[in-house]
Amino acid sequence: MDNSEDEKYMRRCLELAKLGLGTAAPNPLVGSVIVYQGKIIGEGYHQKCGEAHAEVNAINSVKNPELLEKATLYVNLEPCAHHGRTPPCSDLIVRKKIPRVVIGCVDSFAKVAGKGIEKLKAGGCNVTVGILEEESRWLNRRFFTFHEKKRPYIILKWAETKDGFIDKKRKSDETVEQNWITNQISKKLVHKWRTEEAAFMVGRKTVKKDNPQLTVRDWVGRNPVRIVFDQKLKLAPDLKIFDNQAKTIIFNAKKESLENNLHYLKINYEKQVLPQVLQRLYELEIQSIVVEGGEKLLTGFIEADLWDEARIFIGNKYFKEGVKAPEFHFIPDEEIWLEDTLLKIYYH
Repeated sequence: MDNSEDEKYMRRCLELAKLGLGTAAPNPLVGSVIVYQGKIIGEGYHQKCGEAHAEVNAINSVKNPELLEKATLYVNLEPCAHHGRTPPCSDLIVRKKIPRVVIGCVDSFAKVAGKGIEKLKAGGCNVTVGILEEESRWLNRRFFTFHEKKRPYIILKWAETKDGFIDKKRKSDETVEQNWITNQISKKLVHKWRTEEAAFMVGRKTVKKDNPQLTVRDWVGRNPVRIVFDQKLKLAPDLKIFDNQAKTIIFNAKKESLENNLHYLKINYEKQVLPQVLQRLYELEIQSIVVEGGEKLLTGFIEADLWDEARIFIGNKYFKEGVKAPEFHFIPDEEIWLEDTLLKIYYH
Protein backbone atom coordinates (compact mmCIF):
# COMPACT_ATOMS: atom_id res chain seq x y z
CA MET A 1 0.00 0.00 0.00
CA ASP A 2 1.44 3.43 -0.94
CA ASN A 3 1.79 6.39 1.38
CA SER A 4 -1.22 8.25 -0.08
CA GLU A 5 -3.50 5.41 1.00
CA ASP A 6 -1.91 5.33 4.44
CA GLU A 7 -2.28 9.10 4.74
CA LYS A 8 -5.96 8.91 3.80
CA TYR A 9 -6.74 6.54 6.67
CA MET A 10 -4.46 8.40 9.08
CA ARG A 11 -6.44 11.58 8.39
CA ARG A 12 -9.55 9.70 9.45
CA CYS A 13 -7.75 8.69 12.66
CA LEU A 14 -7.01 12.36 13.36
CA GLU A 15 -10.65 13.33 12.68
CA LEU A 16 -11.83 10.70 15.15
CA ALA A 17 -9.20 11.63 17.73
CA LYS A 18 -10.44 15.25 17.86
CA LEU A 19 -13.79 14.01 19.19
CA GLY A 20 -12.07 13.32 22.53
CA LEU A 21 -11.05 16.97 23.06
CA GLY A 22 -12.21 18.01 26.52
CA THR A 23 -12.93 14.48 27.80
CA ALA A 24 -9.83 12.34 27.08
CA ALA A 25 -7.35 14.48 29.06
CA PRO A 26 -4.95 13.93 30.71
CA ASN A 27 -4.75 11.05 28.21
CA PRO A 28 -3.84 11.92 24.60
CA LEU A 29 -6.28 12.32 21.71
CA VAL A 30 -6.26 9.06 19.76
CA GLY A 31 -8.31 7.73 16.86
CA SER A 32 -8.01 4.34 15.21
CA VAL A 33 -9.23 2.85 11.93
CA ILE A 34 -9.14 -0.78 10.74
CA VAL A 35 -8.99 -1.37 6.98
CA TYR A 36 -9.53 -4.59 4.99
CA GLN A 37 -9.22 -4.65 1.19
CA GLY A 38 -9.55 -0.87 0.88
CA LYS A 39 -12.60 -0.62 3.14
CA ILE A 40 -12.91 0.63 6.70
CA ILE A 41 -14.34 -2.25 8.74
CA GLY A 42 -13.89 -0.71 12.18
CA GLU A 43 -13.08 2.59 13.85
CA GLY A 44 -13.04 4.19 17.27
CA TYR A 45 -11.50 6.90 19.42
CA HIS A 46 -10.50 7.38 23.04
CA GLN A 47 -13.60 8.95 24.52
CA LYS A 48 -12.81 9.45 28.19
CA CYS A 49 -9.87 9.04 30.56
CA GLY A 50 -10.15 5.67 32.31
CA GLU A 51 -12.24 4.14 29.54
CA ALA A 52 -11.26 1.98 26.54
CA HIS A 53 -8.53 3.26 24.25
CA ALA A 54 -9.09 3.99 20.55
CA GLU A 55 -7.60 0.70 19.32
CA VAL A 56 -9.87 -1.31 21.64
CA ASN A 57 -12.97 0.57 20.45
CA ALA A 58 -11.94 0.09 16.81
CA ILE A 59 -11.30 -3.65 17.24
CA ASN A 60 -14.59 -4.11 19.11
CA SER A 61 -16.51 -2.34 16.31
CA VAL A 62 -15.45 -4.92 13.67
CA LYS A 63 -18.48 -7.09 12.87
CA ASN A 64 -16.46 -10.03 11.52
CA PRO A 65 -13.43 -10.51 13.86
CA GLU A 66 -11.94 -13.11 11.48
CA LEU A 67 -11.02 -10.25 9.10
CA LEU A 68 -8.66 -8.78 11.70
CA GLU A 69 -6.02 -11.35 10.76
CA LYS A 70 -5.92 -9.87 7.22
CA ALA A 71 -6.44 -6.19 8.08
CA THR A 72 -4.38 -3.08 8.74
CA LEU A 73 -4.84 -1.06 11.93
CA TYR A 74 -4.19 2.69 11.77
CA VAL A 75 -3.65 4.82 14.86
CA ASN A 76 -2.29 8.37 15.19
CA LEU A 77 -0.26 7.60 18.35
CA GLU A 78 1.88 4.62 19.27
CA PRO A 79 -0.23 1.96 21.06
CA CYS A 80 0.44 1.78 24.79
CA ALA A 81 2.65 -0.94 26.22
CA HIS A 82 1.95 -0.53 29.94
CA HIS A 83 -0.82 -1.38 32.37
CA GLY A 84 -2.52 1.86 33.36
CA ARG A 85 -6.25 2.20 33.96
CA THR A 86 -6.65 -0.22 31.02
CA PRO A 87 -4.51 -3.12 29.68
CA PRO A 88 -1.84 -2.51 26.99
CA CYS A 89 -3.25 -2.01 23.49
CA SER A 90 -0.11 -3.44 21.89
CA ASP A 91 -0.80 -6.79 23.61
CA LEU A 92 -4.38 -6.81 22.28
CA ILE A 93 -3.25 -6.07 18.70
CA VAL A 94 -0.74 -8.96 18.83
CA ARG A 95 -3.33 -11.27 20.38
CA LYS A 96 -5.81 -10.47 17.60
CA LYS A 97 -3.07 -11.28 15.04
CA ILE A 98 -3.48 -8.02 13.12
CA PRO A 99 -0.63 -8.29 10.57
CA ARG A 100 0.03 -4.60 9.83
CA VAL A 101 -0.04 -1.52 12.04
CA VAL A 102 0.43 2.06 10.77
CA ILE A 103 1.30 4.68 13.41
CA GLY A 104 1.26 8.46 13.16
CA CYS A 105 3.91 9.25 15.76
CA VAL A 106 5.85 7.76 18.66
CA ASP A 107 4.49 8.39 22.17
CA SER A 108 7.17 10.27 24.15
CA PHE A 109 5.47 9.45 27.47
CA ALA A 110 8.13 7.55 29.45
CA LYS A 111 5.98 4.45 30.03
CA VAL A 112 5.46 4.01 26.27
CA ALA A 113 8.30 5.74 24.30
CA GLY A 114 8.85 3.04 21.65
CA LYS A 115 7.95 0.07 23.85
CA GLY A 116 4.58 -0.38 22.12
CA ILE A 117 6.27 -0.54 18.72
CA GLU A 118 8.82 -3.05 20.07
CA LYS A 119 6.01 -5.28 21.37
CA LEU A 120 4.18 -5.16 18.03
CA LYS A 121 7.32 -6.07 16.07
CA ALA A 122 8.19 -8.84 18.52
CA GLY A 123 4.65 -10.18 18.07
CA GLY A 124 5.11 -10.43 14.29
CA CYS A 125 3.41 -7.19 13.18
CA ASN A 126 4.64 -5.26 10.18
CA VAL A 127 4.87 -1.73 11.66
CA THR A 128 5.02 1.56 9.73
CA VAL A 129 5.74 4.71 11.77
CA GLY A 130 5.65 8.40 10.83
CA ILE A 131 2.60 8.72 8.58
CA LEU A 132 1.38 12.33 9.01
CA GLU A 133 3.81 12.55 11.91
CA GLU A 134 3.77 16.35 12.10
CA GLU A 135 -0.04 16.49 12.14
CA SER A 136 -0.16 13.70 14.72
CA ARG A 137 2.21 15.51 17.07
CA TRP A 138 0.39 18.81 16.57
CA LEU A 139 -2.97 17.31 17.50
CA ASN A 140 -1.50 16.18 20.82
CA ARG A 141 0.58 19.31 21.45
CA ARG A 142 -0.86 19.65 24.97
CA PHE A 143 0.08 16.06 25.82
CA PHE A 144 3.59 16.29 24.33
CA THR A 145 4.33 19.68 25.90
CA PHE A 146 3.26 18.36 29.30
CA HIS A 147 5.44 15.22 29.14
CA GLU A 148 8.43 16.70 27.32
CA LYS A 149 8.65 20.15 28.99
CA LYS A 150 7.24 19.03 32.36
CA ARG A 151 4.70 21.86 32.44
CA PRO A 152 1.19 22.57 31.13
CA TYR A 153 0.55 23.79 27.58
CA ILE A 154 0.08 27.56 28.03
CA ILE A 155 -2.49 29.58 26.07
CA LEU A 156 -2.60 33.35 26.54
CA LYS A 157 -6.00 34.92 25.90
CA TRP A 158 -7.36 38.42 26.08
CA ALA A 159 -9.70 40.86 24.35
CA GLU A 160 -8.66 44.38 23.45
CA THR A 161 -10.35 47.38 21.88
CA LYS A 162 -9.44 48.81 18.49
CA ASP A 163 -7.34 51.42 20.31
CA GLY A 164 -5.47 48.77 22.34
CA PHE A 165 -7.10 48.71 25.79
CA ILE A 166 -8.20 45.64 27.76
CA ASP A 167 -10.15 47.53 30.42
CA LYS A 168 -11.64 50.91 31.20
CA LYS A 169 -10.19 53.18 33.84
CA ARG A 170 -11.67 52.19 37.20
CA LYS A 171 -11.22 53.10 40.83
CA SER A 172 -8.97 50.62 42.69
CA ASP A 173 -11.80 49.34 44.89
CA GLU A 174 -14.45 49.23 42.18
CA THR A 175 -15.96 45.78 41.56
CA VAL A 176 -18.23 45.60 38.52
CA GLU A 177 -19.24 43.03 35.96
CA GLN A 178 -16.79 42.69 33.08
CA ASN A 179 -16.45 45.42 30.47
CA TRP A 180 -17.39 43.35 27.43
CA ILE A 181 -15.23 44.25 24.45
CA THR A 182 -16.28 41.48 22.07
CA ASN A 183 -19.60 40.03 20.86
CA GLN A 184 -21.84 37.09 21.77
CA ILE A 185 -20.18 34.70 19.27
CA SER A 186 -16.79 35.36 20.88
CA LYS A 187 -18.28 34.72 24.32
CA LYS A 188 -19.70 31.36 23.19
CA LEU A 189 -16.33 30.41 21.71
CA VAL A 190 -14.56 31.17 25.01
CA HIS A 191 -17.06 28.95 26.85
CA LYS A 192 -16.34 26.19 24.31
CA TRP A 193 -12.61 26.62 25.06
CA ARG A 194 -13.39 26.21 28.76
CA THR A 195 -14.64 22.68 28.04
CA GLU A 196 -11.47 21.86 26.04
CA GLU A 197 -8.69 23.05 28.36
CA ALA A 198 -7.83 21.77 31.82
CA ALA A 199 -7.67 25.12 33.64
CA PHE A 200 -8.27 28.88 33.36
CA MET A 201 -6.03 31.31 35.25
CA VAL A 202 -6.63 34.90 36.39
CA GLY A 203 -4.83 37.40 38.58
CA ARG A 204 -6.12 38.87 41.84
CA LYS A 205 -7.08 42.24 40.36
CA THR A 206 -9.11 40.60 37.60
CA VAL A 207 -11.08 38.63 40.18
CA LYS A 208 -11.62 41.71 42.32
CA LYS A 209 -12.64 44.00 39.46
CA ASP A 210 -14.59 41.65 37.16
CA ASN A 211 -15.90 39.00 39.59
CA PRO A 212 -15.69 36.27 36.88
CA GLN A 213 -17.19 32.78 37.27
CA LEU A 214 -14.85 30.99 34.83
CA THR A 215 -17.45 28.22 34.46
CA VAL A 216 -19.15 26.79 31.35
CA ARG A 217 -22.56 28.34 30.77
CA ASP A 218 -22.87 29.09 27.04
CA TRP A 219 -21.69 25.64 25.91
CA VAL A 220 -22.07 22.03 27.04
CA GLY A 221 -19.17 20.36 28.85
CA ARG A 222 -17.23 20.16 32.06
CA ASN A 223 -15.95 23.17 33.97
CA PRO A 224 -12.21 23.81 33.90
CA VAL A 225 -10.16 24.08 37.07
CA ARG A 226 -10.11 27.75 38.11
CA ILE A 227 -6.75 29.22 39.14
CA VAL A 228 -6.38 32.52 40.97
CA PHE A 229 -3.52 34.37 42.68
CA ASP A 230 -4.25 35.85 46.10
CA GLN A 231 -0.93 36.30 47.91
CA LYS A 232 -2.31 37.58 51.23
CA LEU A 233 -5.76 35.92 50.95
CA LYS A 234 -7.54 39.26 50.88
CA LEU A 235 -10.15 38.50 48.21
CA ALA A 236 -13.72 38.63 49.51
CA PRO A 237 -15.19 35.14 50.13
CA ASP A 238 -18.47 36.04 48.39
CA LEU A 239 -16.79 36.45 44.99
CA LYS A 240 -18.07 33.99 42.35
CA ILE A 241 -14.73 32.22 42.00
CA PHE A 242 -15.16 30.86 45.56
CA ASP A 243 -18.67 29.45 44.93
CA ASN A 244 -17.49 25.78 44.92
CA GLN A 245 -19.06 25.19 41.48
CA ALA A 246 -15.70 24.03 40.15
CA LYS A 247 -12.34 23.04 41.58
CA THR A 248 -10.46 26.25 42.32
CA ILE A 249 -6.74 26.61 43.05
CA ILE A 250 -5.67 29.65 45.06
CA PHE A 251 -1.93 30.34 44.92
CA ASN A 252 -1.00 32.23 48.07
CA ALA A 253 1.81 32.87 50.58
CA LYS A 254 -0.06 31.86 53.73
CA LYS A 255 -1.53 28.34 53.73
CA GLU A 256 -1.73 24.94 52.08
CA SER A 257 -5.13 23.31 52.52
CA LEU A 258 -8.12 21.72 50.79
CA GLU A 259 -11.51 23.16 51.70
CA ASN A 260 -14.36 21.61 49.68
CA ASN A 261 -13.55 22.61 46.08
CA LEU A 262 -11.04 25.25 47.14
CA HIS A 263 -7.43 24.09 46.94
CA TYR A 264 -5.04 26.53 48.63
CA LEU A 265 -1.45 26.09 47.42
CA LYS A 266 1.35 27.91 49.20
CA ILE A 267 4.23 29.33 47.18
CA ASN A 268 7.21 31.55 47.99
CA TYR A 269 6.48 35.02 46.62
CA GLU A 270 10.06 36.10 47.33
CA LYS A 271 11.25 33.78 44.56
CA GLN A 272 10.17 33.61 40.91
CA VAL A 273 6.46 32.83 41.04
CA LEU A 274 5.68 31.35 37.59
CA PRO A 275 8.19 28.44 37.70
CA GLN A 276 6.77 27.42 41.10
CA VAL A 277 3.22 27.65 39.80
CA LEU A 278 3.94 25.58 36.68
CA GLN A 279 5.73 22.94 38.77
CA ARG A 280 2.73 22.61 41.10
CA LEU A 281 0.31 22.39 38.15
CA TYR A 282 2.51 19.72 36.54
CA GLU A 283 2.39 17.72 39.79
CA LEU A 284 -1.41 18.02 39.74
CA GLU A 285 -1.46 16.68 36.13
CA ILE A 286 -3.02 19.85 34.75
CA GLN A 287 -2.09 19.52 31.10
CA SER A 288 -3.21 22.88 29.70
CA ILE A 289 -4.00 26.34 31.04
CA VAL A 290 -5.56 29.43 29.55
CA VAL A 291 -4.18 32.62 31.09
CA GLU A 292 -7.03 35.15 30.91
CA GLY A 293 -5.50 38.17 32.62
CA GLY A 294 -5.03 40.75 33.78
CA GLU A 295 -2.32 42.73 32.09
CA LYS A 296 0.34 42.12 34.78
CA LEU A 297 -0.13 38.33 34.75
CA LEU A 298 -0.19 38.10 30.95
CA THR A 299 2.92 40.29 30.67
CA GLY A 300 4.68 38.06 33.21
CA PHE A 301 4.15 35.02 30.98
CA ILE A 302 5.16 36.91 27.82
CA GLU A 303 8.36 38.33 29.36
CA ALA A 304 9.32 34.90 30.73
CA ASP A 305 8.72 33.44 27.24
CA LEU A 306 6.30 30.98 28.83
CA TRP A 307 3.57 30.55 26.23
CA ASP A 308 2.69 28.09 23.49
CA GLU A 309 -0.31 29.78 21.93
CA ALA A 310 -2.03 33.17 22.12
CA ARG A 311 -5.63 33.99 21.23
CA ILE A 312 -6.34 37.71 21.01
CA PHE A 313 -9.75 39.19 20.26
CA ILE A 314 -9.93 42.69 18.73
CA GLY A 315 -13.40 43.99 19.53
CA ASN A 316 -15.29 46.70 17.67
CA LYS A 317 -14.98 49.25 20.49
CA TYR A 318 -12.84 52.19 21.59
CA PHE A 319 -12.09 53.01 25.25
CA LYS A 320 -9.77 56.01 24.56
CA GLU A 321 -8.16 55.47 27.98
CA GLY A 322 -7.75 52.68 30.50
CA VAL A 323 -5.54 49.61 30.95
CA LYS A 324 -3.31 49.03 27.93
CA ALA A 325 -3.17 45.56 26.36
CA PRO A 326 0.06 43.60 26.88
CA GLU A 327 2.86 44.30 24.42
CA PHE A 328 2.91 41.39 22.00
CA HIS A 329 5.08 41.86 18.94
CA PHE A 330 4.41 38.71 16.95
CA ILE A 331 2.80 37.94 13.60
CA PRO A 332 -0.48 35.97 13.84
CA ASP A 333 -0.66 32.51 12.28
CA GLU A 334 -4.43 32.73 11.83
CA GLU A 335 -6.98 35.54 11.62
CA ILE A 336 -10.69 34.76 11.96
CA TRP A 337 -13.54 37.24 11.73
CA LEU A 338 -16.42 36.58 14.14
CA GLU A 339 -18.86 39.14 12.74
CA ASP A 340 -17.44 42.49 13.97
CA THR A 341 -14.70 40.93 16.14
CA LEU A 342 -11.31 39.77 14.86
CA LEU A 343 -9.65 36.75 16.49
CA LYS A 344 -5.88 36.52 16.04
CA ILE A 345 -4.21 33.20 16.86
CA TYR A 346 -0.47 32.86 17.42
CA TYR A 347 1.59 29.66 17.79
CA HIS A 348 4.97 29.96 19.49
